[in-house]
Amino acid sequence: MKLFMQKTLIVIMLCWSGLAAALPQIEHWQTTNGARVYFVAAHELPMVDIRVVFDAGSARDTVPGVASLTAGLLAEGAGSLDADAIAERFDALGARFGANASRDNISVSLRSLTDPALLQPAVDTLALLLRAPSFPADAFERERNRTLVALRAQEQSPGALADRAFHQALYGEHPYARPTLGTTASVTALTRDDVLTHYRHYFMGRNAIVVIVGDLNRTAAEILSETVAGRLPPGSVPPPLPEVAPALGDTVHVAHPSSQTHILLGQPVLSRGDPDYFALYVGNHILGGSGLVSRISDEVREKRGLAYSAYSYFLPLRRPGPFQIGAQTKTASVTETLAVLRDTLERYLAVGPTPDELVAAQKNITGGFPLNIDSNSDIAGYLAMMAFYDLPLDYLDRFIERVNAVTVGQIHDAFRRRVDPTRLVTVTVGNGQ
Repeated sequence: MKLFMQKTLIVIMLCWSGLAAALPQIEHWQTTNGARVYFVAAHELPMVDIRVVFDAGSARDTVPGVASLTAGLLAEGAGSLDADAIAERFDALGARFGANASRDNISVSLRSLTDPALLQPAVDTLALLLRAPSFPADAFERERNRTLVALRAQEQSPGALADRAFHQALYGEHPYARPTLGTTASVTALTRDDVLTHYRHYFMGRNAIVVIVGDLNRTAAEILSETVAGRLPPGSVPPPLPEVAPALGDTVHVAHPSSQTHILLGQPVLSRGDPDYFALYVGNHILGGSGLVSRISDEVREKRGLAYSAYSYFLPLRRPGPFQIGAQTKTASVTETLAVLRDTLERYLAVGPTPDELVAAQKNITGGFPLNIDSNSDIAGYLAMMAFYDLPLDYLDRFIERVNAVTVGQIHDAFRRRVDPTRLVTVTVGNGQ
């Protein structure tokens, strides 16, 4: 037995040392106009992933939907290039471009081979899209109509209706209440000038974060970052978002002729960088974040068969993002399902997790962590998140350590302080009342 334990310890140490060696080594600097740059050299493949992130998401909308429309129009024209020329250029170079808006930011991405004959023109094109988008009038109308079609489709989706009502009930007048795509009324009222104003206000050097992960050295990455973002106006960072008010425990029902009723419960709780993050994250893995083995799934699905899927999660944002519990059930079971969800949460708040549950959660989270950073794209995503939310550069290095340091007492304490069952917003969408 002693020999077995010694061998097991050696295997564990080798796995840890291998993971430590695989963790990215992050370098950090600023461009001449103030953009923050985060670089990881990854020489395994002749590729590079680039992300440029601006504090310009829907929380900054002057008209709901303008951030999303701005992101969608970036590749529709720039300089003398129209949308077809841009698409053909990226296709010919084997490069992949993307842009999207979330509540907190607009993120623009490029993946390219690092052969200079391919990378340089791809990066030059990306820089042109960021520096001189033309937002053509015909493309604006086309993208706005596409958004209106998507919004009409959402009106037929009980899940989308539930999400919209949930954020409105949670955030009231706060910018996080705005749907990222906007509303039919707001998008109909949007003008090309609104898009231009949003772009000119937020696409600034000091408001930009550039992430580079790939087969480059530091010198090449510095040149690339200057090419991508260095010619943007320096500008300034936008003011902080307003504080989030506590939820008031409202109940909202949206009538919809769906076969099942969608249920959402929650309240604003967690921002990125919060000192309670790891306790709440690990604790929620036990409560409802680990699929079929979580407490919520066990009570709702396994024991009672009330729903195929039942879950909970935290979505941390710059300001407190939602803690959300969700399920879909037949209309006749809504009252029972709500009671089970609330009772499961309240019992968890009362007694916390067991030591065995904590160990299982920690093993599950840390065992899957290496798979979360096994590609350049994954690393770029983590780096962009870390940089945007001002997390420490050792976040990835210490992730497993911090997960394993969480105790039963810390989870119990954090949940009792941060989750108030009397203030949970309740949203249902379906045939019931």
